[in-house]
Amino acid sequence: MNLDLLRRLCETPGVPGHEHRVRELIMSEVKPLFDEMTVDPMGSLLCKRNARKASKDPTKVMLLCHMDEIGFLVSHITDKGFVYVQPVGGFDPRNLFSRRVLVSTEDGDLKGVMNPGGRPIHISTPEERKKVPEVAEFVIDLGLGEATKDKVKVGDMVTMDEPLIEIGDKIVSKALDNRVACWLGIESIRALGKVKHGCEIHVAFTCQEEVGLRGARTASFAVKPDIGIGIDTTLACDTPGVPEQDRTTEHGKGFGLHVKDSSFIADRDLVKEIEAIAVKRKIPHQRTMLRAGGQDGAAAQQAAAGARAVGIVVGTRYIHTVTEMIHRGDLEAARDIIAAYLKQA
Repeated sequence: MNLDLLRRLCETPGVPGHEHRVRELIMSEVKPLFDEMTVDPMGSLLCKRNARKASKDPTKVMLLCHMDEIGFLVSHITDKGFVYVQPVGGFDPRNLFSRRVLVSTEDGDLKGVMNPGGRPIHISTPEERKKVPEVAEFVIDLGLGEATKDKVKVGDMVTMDEPLIEIGDKIVSKALDNRVACWLGIESIRALGKVKHGCEIHVAFTCQEEVGLRGARTASFAVKPDIGIGIDTTLACDTPGVPEQDRTTEHGKGFGLHVKDSSFIADRDLVKEIEAIAVKRKIPHQRTMLRAGGQDGAAAQQAAAGARAVGIVVGTRYIHTVTEMIHRGDLEAARDIIAAYLKQA
């Protein structure tokens, strides 16, 4: 497993509208794997691999892998140097206390800390300690005081500052949602090797998914795929305190074959086809449905005249936190099923 690539992808900052550094990293990795690469006006990276078998009208298969992570944009800097932010993506404020962050400016990255405004535990009241602050109440301290205004501008990107780690058979990092998909979009194509596939493969590394599948919509209209595969993380709530029916996926049981969320309903025949390949090749898998939320496959399904669509997902514990956790075997299973499908599509 190319863990070094996943580490570099996760640790490179890139919130919605600021995916350029992630895109540059991906471009450096994928150049030998594709016949064409373009960057669209939204900032998505569109990669095309021609069919390796002669065909007048090859099936267009599109993998959609969003590059952005949840994060913040600077909205205000006080005269004393405290930085206020607005979120880009969905945060649970309970997970934002006492976090180390990275503020990415035009002149480089600055380290800081994020905490809610208000009194510390020693001088706060019991009622104050029970309150969960809103995201707007959190501030960032860069330790620069008044000089902060000379270095930070409104609109600068803010991300969590945490390294990727391995624990047991798990991988933990911020931004596994959705650098997992970027990794799969690269490694599944690399796994094809010199196979003479009959389909025309498009891998779209999309932008601004976390704020409404925006990059996937424009990319899908440009490609007009016959088949769209949304590659993403999903919930793995196989943890204490969650009812069994809400687990979505379980770690170690393989990739998730995603059949429904609030943005799309998968093509029935495509679900059966991919499941049959997984059974034949003994690739562990589990069917998944998500009560709320969406992913880029929905944009491909609804683009132009429409496309058949499905999701390939990796169950992730503690999603939308700095402790997102995946199972190595589930990630490998996702890579293997994507490559296997493309070989015969």
